[in-house]
Amino acid sequence: MTPRMTAQPLLSIEEFEELAHRAPETVRLEFINGKVEVKPVPDGNHGTVAVWLAKQCMQQRPDLSLYQEQGLKVEAYRKGRARPDGALVPDDHFAGQGEWAEPDGVLMAVEITSHDSDTNRRDRLEKRDGYAAADIPVYLLVDREQCVVIVHTEPKQGGYRSVITRSFGEKVEIPAPVGLVLETEKLKDYVD
Repeated sequence: MTPRMTAQPLLSIEEFEELAHRAPETVRLEFINGKVEVKPVPDGNHGTVAVWLAKQCMQQRPDLSLYQEQGLKVEAYRKGRARPDGALVPDDHFAGQGEWAEPDGVLMAVEITSHDSDTNRRDRLEKRDGYAAADIPVYLLVDREQCVVIVHTEPKQGGYRSVITRSFGEKVEIPAPVGLVLETEKLKDYVD
């Protein structure tokens, strides 16, 4: 019998962080499942959804801030690096943490799907699993392709035990520790 080979990342975390630091400002890199990924440049509707969600958070939870593109250390043993479309945290939480922050204290990670071939693997699977492995209590996916909002909660052993899906136009309740209710009718305007 031949020994089973396990795939090793081509770069170390330190090498990736150096590469990401030196990348031009127009490029956002992530390190998911041992692979370097280029985060797509968001379109106007993608950005508008992010602003809409930030306003909802500010109105209902003024004690929290929704940071866009804050780098997080994710996956098991913090071997991944992701830039969620949003990270909901207490005010000033990321002060002094640098480009890649620990996920401790992040109440919710948010992704908004993009129109590219990798969105299924990246947003619906890999990032979801990375956020769960980092014990982020809530993962909110705004899926513009399927016109649904998916709320993942109760992270345990690298997965989320509870998943609730609501169509655009329906009320979406995001449980504690977030405690938001989203009226999603407006999201229908941002589907392209």
